Amino acid sequence: MAGLRVALVTARAAVGLDEDELPLTLALQAAGCEAHSVVWDDATVDWGSFDVALLRSAWDYAERRSEFLVWVERASALTQVLNPLPVVRWSTDKHYLAELGRKGVATVPSTFIEPGQNAAQTVQRFLAAHDHDELVVKPAVGAGSRDTQRYLRSQVSAAIAHAQRLLDTQRSVLLQPYLKLVERDGETALMFFEGRFSHAIRKGPLLPAAGAATTGLFATETITPRIPGEDEMRLAEKILAAVPSGAPLYARVDLIRADDGSPCLLELELAEPSLFFAHAAGSAERFTEAVLRHVA
Repeated sequence: MAGLRVALVTARAAVGLDEDELPLTLALQAAGCEAHSVVWDDATVDWGSFDVALLRSAWDYAERRSEFLVWVERASALTQVLNPLPVVRWSTDKHYLAELGRKGVATVPSTFIEPGQNAAQTVQRFLAAHDHDELVVKPAVGAGSRDTQRYLRSQVSAAIAHAQRLLDTQRSVLLQPYLKLVERDGETALMFFEGRFSHAIRKGPLLPAAGAATTGLFATETITPRIPGEDEMRLAEKILAAVPSGAPLYARVDLIRADDGSPCLLELELAEPSLFFAHAAGSAERFTEAVLRHVA
């Protein structure tokens, strides 16, 4: 499949910020392909001129999800969009955590508040059900840790106000306990291409105590390579097996450890995840090979 014309789909605000773009472009070019960074909502783009459109850094989708899904559907009629629309639609709303939990997947305990529901009552019930010292408030559709913040129990009024602000803009809210082992262990992000494990990294803690919510495109991350534990590998494979459409072209499984030390799913990134090629030699080439097999 050499000679493919590949669109690396990004957002206007993300142009030049995706650290994956250069190693992936070089790997695609080495395989005989053309690679072009293209903004998803640029009305002048002829998507039919590309053999494949790889969703890479469309990080502004969270506040424009309906518009973004309409674009994915429209582009999919003109070229092959990867990951495809059903995967993108399912994975860009964190209600999937509840679905995976019902399938027996270990997830960070999650409670949702929907627009029209009482934020104060739901937050108070959540605190009564969990004995953790802190909770996290985030949008159910979100990216880059934007609009995500942790609160002490003594800050319940601020947590409720945060939830209400999101609800007032018709955004569903996700409540989770802040699991303390993340301070010691960070997160483990495992990258899979066509369901095969490629590499993993460690993310340092993202939510500072008493810190304000991120308002930029993404929160600053501290990244180092990591060899995942056997228990993390087992859980990640179980998670991918539970994806309704099966393991997609690319997936990033973000895990943290519960209070008892067991891994649990924080997020499953199937639409626009950073894949951290710079932290694993050969990973951009492995991804390129997976793309070529997938398109073929």
